[in-house]
Amino acid sequence: MASYIILAIIAYAIGSINFSVILSKKMAGFDVREKGSGNAGSTNMLRAVGKKAAVLTLVCDILKGVVSILIALLIGKIVKNVDRALLIQIAGILVVIGHTFPIFFGFKGGKGVATSFGVLLMVNWKIGFICLTFALVIIIASKMVSMGSIGAAILFPVLTIFINEHYIVSASGLKYFIFSLILAVFVIFNHRENVKRILNGTENKLSFKNS
Repeated sequence: MASYIILAIIAYAIGSINFSVILSKKMAGFDVREKGSGNAGSTNMLRAVGKKAAVLTLVCDILKGVVSILIALLIGKIVKNVDRALLIQIAGILVVIGHTFPIFFGFKGGKGVATSFGVLLMVNWKIGFICLTFALVIIIASKMVSMGSIGAAILFPVLTIFINEHYIVSASGLKYFIFSLILAVFVIFNHRENVKRILNGTENKLSFKNS
């Protein structure tokens, strides 16, 4: 039990390192949460700070998910008699929660998409790339990052039903389905305001013209 709790704390702490706030203050002299949509994520960084800052934020947020899963794997190898799949899932969920509610930044973070993608790539690279491709197609067609993110979140649990290979740690399909459902619901919940704007036709569309 101690291994699971320690991992949960570590993953949450990693998720709580908010690179968008750190980078926006370093590169532009302000907290990105005070600009644009107020979200601490790469899309708002693109609009408020620029392309370089957005790319750095995106990469760092993805790496948070990757590192958390690697730590879960390490603990699973060091500690005996632990459920390695459960360790992975705890790390994946807690790092995303930390990203959304960062203890180091007043519990006001991002929506967890990039960090979830990092987790997904590690958990099952095949599902990760399918979700990424699906999201990019939707983003290009709609010019809305939020719609692509929501679409990929919905697709994730569906794919776990049909794809039973390439998981980093073997486990029952039901375990990964529940895990994917938790992450999907969390990401969609974080986009609830975007959903309202999409339905009202007022959602911001992606543009590189002023970036």
